[in-house]
Amino acid sequence: MPSAAAPIISSVQKLVLYETRARYFLVGSNNAETKYRVLKIDRTEPKDLVIIDDRHVYTQQEVRELLGRLDLGNRTKMGQKGSSGLFRAVSAFGVVGFVRFLEGYYIVLITKRRKMADIGGHAIYKVEDTNMIYIPNDSVRVTHPDEARYLRIFQNVDLSSNFYFSYSYDLSHSLQYNLTVLRMPLEMLKSETTQNRQESFDIFEDEGLITQGGSGVFGICSEPYMKYVWNGELLDIIKNTVHRDWLLYIIHGFCGQSKLLIYGRPVYVTLIARRSSKFAGTRFLKRGANCEGDVANEVETEQILCDASVMSFTAGSYSSYVQVRGSVPLYWSQDISTMMPKPPITLDQADPFAHVAALHFDQMFQRFGSPIIILNLVKEREKRKHERILSEELVAAVTYLNQFLPPEHTIVYIPWDMAKYTKSKLCNVLDRLNVIAESVVKKTGFFVNRPDSYCSILRPDEKWNELGGCVIPTGRLQTGILRTNCVDCLDRTNTAQFMVGKCALAYQLYSLGLIDKPNLQFDTDAVRLFEELYEDHGDTLSLQYGGSQLVHRVKTYRKIAPWTQHSKDIMQTLSRYYSNAFSDADRQDSINLFLGVFHPTEGKPHLWELPTDFYLHHKNTMRLLPTRRSYTYWWTPEVIKHLPLPYDEVICAVNLKKLIVKKFHKYEEEIDIHNEFFRPYELSSFDDTFCLAMTSSARDFMPKTVGTDPSPFTVRKPDETGKSVLGNKSNREEAVLQRKTAASAPPPPSEEAVSSSSEDDSGTDREEEGSVSQRSTPVKMTDAGDSAKVTENVVQPMKELYGINLSDGLSEEDFSIYSRFVQLGQSQHKQDKNSQQPCSRCSDGVIKLTPISAFSQDNIYEVQPPRVDRKSTEIFQAHIQASQGIMQPLGKEDSAMYREYIRNRYL
Repeated sequence: MPSAAAPIISSVQKLVLYETRARYFLVGSNNAETKYRVLKIDRTEPKDLVIIDDRHVYTQQEVRELLGRLDLGNRTKMGQKGSSGLFRAVSAFGVVGFVRFLEGYYIVLITKRRKMADIGGHAIYKVEDTNMIYIPNDSVRVTHPDEARYLRIFQNVDLSSNFYFSYSYDLSHSLQYNLTVLRMPLEMLKSETTQNRQESFDIFEDEGLITQGGSGVFGICSEPYMKYVWNGELLDIIKNTVHRDWLLYIIHGFCGQSKLLIYGRPVYVTLIARRSSKFAGTRFLKRGANCEGDVANEVETEQILCDASVMSFTAGSYSSYVQVRGSVPLYWSQDISTMMPKPPITLDQADPFAHVAALHFDQMFQRFGSPIIILNLVKEREKRKHERILSEELVAAVTYLNQFLPPEHTIVYIPWDMAKYTKSKLCNVLDRLNVIAESVVKKTGFFVNRPDSYCSILRPDEKWNELGGCVIPTGRLQTGILRTNCVDCLDRTNTAQFMVGKCALAYQLYSLGLIDKPNLQFDTDAVRLFEELYEDHGDTLSLQYGGSQLVHRVKTYRKIAPWTQHSKDIMQTLSRYYSNAFSDADRQDSINLFLGVFHPTEGKPHLWELPTDFYLHHKNTMRLLPTRRSYTYWWTPEVIKHLPLPYDEVICAVNLKKLIVKKFHKYEEEIDIHNEFFRPYELSSFDDTFCLAMTSSARDFMPKTVGTDPSPFTVRKPDETGKSVLGNKSNREEAVLQRKTAASAPPPPSEEAVSSSSEDDSGTDREEEGSVSQRSTPVKMTDAGDSAKVTENVVQPMKELYGINLSDGLSEEDFSIYSRFVQLGQSQHKQDKNSQQPCSRCSDGVIKLTPISAFSQDNIYEVQPPRVDRKSTEIFQAHIQASQGIMQPLGKEDSAMYREYIRNRYL
């Protein structure tokens, strides 16, 4: 019987585009360059895309022969251009897709990539650069005057900015979904393998499956969740024509990874944000929801925790927690023609039966299960009714929908006016958010792929026993989701999501046996590292939707931000206003064109001639929808039957059709993640490895002073951080601008004290490479001339640095210990035999030590190496002879091993 399932690794990771006058030949290979596939693209069609996949897997030698024949066959036709008939056009790492405007098709290729994260050996890459190549040759090209303008609009979507892909890990799904698929029963995998063999695309890929016997492994590849795929429309034209390995799906959002070192044990903290491609756009131009229930600025954020000491998905420890942000699911918008900082909110359509909200929450039930928890952060009390319009309508919609749901699956609604509590001096924002976060995580639970540790059974924690979710024999599942929103879903939402993520991180660390209680305090290395990840995450999402970085950060709500932060907040506000007023319309046109919302057509209005894109995103305005959902039974029946489990993760016939299951040899490269990750066929350097380059809690956050507790869960002082390098002023300012560390307040005994102490404001502030506090001991910022004053502040006390004060006299006991240490060192010196006389003065009180090592002489100057047995000597001599070309005859065991390797690899 085959062993456990494994993800299928794409066999098209390196591409080379070859050009002839009549065709393009796209040659793709796996990382080891042992398997090749070839696509033939016709260049003689002016407006149609003709792609031929010969459905054959080539070896390296076969590809060389094929390219050689193509070169010879095209030389006579292209002799006037040179001696070669086949030109190497470009090298790439993947195909983004094919697009056509008013002339012929373009191919978009990824030409540069950068590794951003690693999950269980599966690399996640960021697109660094792309190349658009026009396919038809110049002799058949039919020019159009508006083609260049469409090309410029399309390229306005910067593919080198926050687009991510992976060859082996499905980024459009959560870790819980991906690992749930891998744990499917083997009986179902067998049936799927039989079905896929009958419908197999590649006529050669099932060859030899019957004869491989018990050495087979099931490989699984799932269909992506197209809501979070951004190049789905670009790949749609070739989806049914080419092999699945050519289809490389990319997501848009954020991906960051940091290393948390717990006494040398590496734990990777990964943050992945997936931005929805449905109803996507910019801040004021995309508000609310469309007629299909897709909301604006919808982002699914997943935090993944994994023990990096074990890489395998089956043997390693993995945990994840997912939460969502998105605009209020109503028909609403803001009119930006008035040029106001806060345009008035208007409800565009009356929706008394909450039709659009019902569609939205039905999607969430299907993907996340129940309960769905809404954390609404918009204002509730205003002098002029503005944000309160959304709160009132959302309450009415949720109340209406809940009356038809079963009581155990009703939508939980939590309204909390965050802006009001921020202005109040009697209430602390983060205290209240921490209480909400605890209740939310207890309801939804989180995902972990291992059962509860025995220590948690022996010493049960009260909070752990109250945890929700679904407990299964192999671990825990998250059931339900937290949906956070304010008006923009940027600043307030990011802080609230950070607090919920911080609470979930404590439970994740506890479930993996890394802390003794599911609780994390501020001002620890772990929370600082997590806060930096979330700030980068918030800045990236804010730039994508709002046009500027975050205006209010976690430090702002902790009330420890420096006075310089206020001027930066003003600049970010102005930047956001300028982007919304002048550049958002062009960005929206680019997004509509890139996602295929608008298709240029001859004889119809151009994209820039449309007065609005409302009709493009609301399909019910152009035609009647085929079916109308019930006002009372507003959910999908199959979805509600399996709650609280998400329907997408239930093993049923509908979901099994979304899987591609194939049986591989045990050593096949398509399922060998060890080969894919370590790449033994490449010459690599330790300095270039990704795990050394990522942010580390020990290197970047832990203080460098001697005697510091290395635990990342120890509360530090505000100026205790690995990034507090007291250099010149420019270095400090540059580091502050880069926000490479989280500012923090002095360590209180509890989290409640942290929040309450931050109410007090101080007139002084301290700035040390991003570590800023208003309540720390003031250090005066000086110029180069005031070196004496700087030295006074830079030099640390001797006792803090060394643990003792060297200027004080030693005690008698310490002096006695030191004397014995010196005498032991002197007795080990190499001396002449004549001078090796016992010293009567030194013999008193000295402990006689007898060497117990295997060396005949054992001192600090001389050692005698151990003896080597004959067999080891023969092996070493054979190795030396092999380097000189003198090979030893192979034994029977070596020949058998080599034959087994050749049989598994090539036959």
